[in-house]
Amino acid sequence: MTTSIAPLASFAPLFTEPAGSPIRELFPYLARPGMISLAGGYPSPSLFDAQGLAQAASQFMLQGASALQYGATEGLPALREALAQQACDRGMSAQAGDVLVTTGSQQAFDLLVRVLISPGDTALVEVPAYPATLQALRLAQARIVGVPMDAQGLDTEALATLLSELPAAQRPKLLYTVPNFSNPRGTLLSAERRARLVELALQYGFWLVEDDPYGELRFDGADGQPLPMPPTLRALAHFRAPQGQNPVIYLSSLSKTVAPALRVGWMLADAPMLRRCAVAKQTNDLCTSPLAQGIAACYLQSGRYAPTVERARREYQRRMQTLVDGLHALPGTPIRCTVPAGGMFVWAELHHALDPQQLFDAAVAQSVIYVPGKAFYPATPDLHTLRMSYAAPDTAKITQAVQRLAAAVQQALPSSTVQGSTW
Repeated sequence: MTTSIAPLASFAPLFTEPAGSPIRELFPYLARPGMISLAGGYPSPSLFDAQGLAQAASQFMLQGASALQYGATEGLPALREALAQQACDRGMSAQAGDVLVTTGSQQAFDLLVRVLISPGDTALVEVPAYPATLQALRLAQARIVGVPMDAQGLDTEALATLLSELPAAQRPKLLYTVPNFSNPRGTLLSAERRARLVELALQYGFWLVEDDPYGELRFDGADGQPLPMPPTLRALAHFRAPQGQNPVIYLSSLSKTVAPALRVGWMLADAPMLRRCAVAKQTNDLCTSPLAQGIAACYLQSGRYAPTVERARREYQRRMQTLVDGLHALPGTPIRCTVPAGGMFVWAELHHALDPQQLFDAAVAQSVIYVPGKAFYPATPDLHTLRMSYAAPDTAKITQAVQRLAAAVQQALPSSTVQGSTW
């Protein structure tokens, strides 16, 4: 006797034809021999303090088998203490109980989306935006509205106009921003705009998600000293919002300053938000790896963190300058960029005479890759933009990458065409 076999149940509508991360989709190119990547925002392995992390791991494992057990959803107490101290060092008021440890700051944002966003809710993002943010909001079926940026970061006056024109039913639930050396533009939001942004959040009642993975990677100014940093949005809101009602949720990570493999991120928020995100995390991964947390805690307590960050920010500044100088020296200036004051990224514009797809194809053929700008827009992308990261390749590789880009420009379009026309 034979029985019929029913087809498997269908996928959920959002996963019938899901779009993956546009940056992760570039990974097949990276496997090609000799490819130089200016694409992913990967920190340089040469700057990892592998010895210090090995010592931290050995120290944590002195606890024996207990180091291998489950941990609290909110995070190991020692790590929460260390991260609260980091927040205090950045000018915020924080105690261990204000911190939720997450599996990377990306999980922290995903938890916020789960807690705050229902299908159809409005979410604001600075544009160009971090692609994983757009991906998370799309999967939550949010109505994504872009807020323009300029060379000084998110345009708060454009935001004020947008908010005044939105119908009450479309008022935003949250706004996501990377005020310190934004990904992808590399901009630093001014103190004046930060104050205005907090003012608007309080006036219109939306949550401000302040993502800060790059803030410690600030570059030196002309005097050779690190550029001064404006206060965090959360610190500014602390003095404006009623007690326990700070609208700013601060996110950060150890991925860019210690090691991505730890997958240690964190959220700083008031108790009502933190509790809800902890409940959401319980159904996600129960807890961030206690082994990774223990290593991170021991490392932060070792005194090696500050010199590691110092070494990284100085080296990234050298690499950034190599890339920017190389792009500025290209004949005819086919690629124009601004100079970031920190972080890991250069945002650039292509000469209007260049075809973006032809240039990308030519660059891949020349064994150099970057991220086309269309990945960073929720809608109507500016195709004549691109993001390059100078973090992973050393200065020699960056110089070689720029030479390959020059060859790609020649292949995509004769230089005389660029040189004979204006921007």
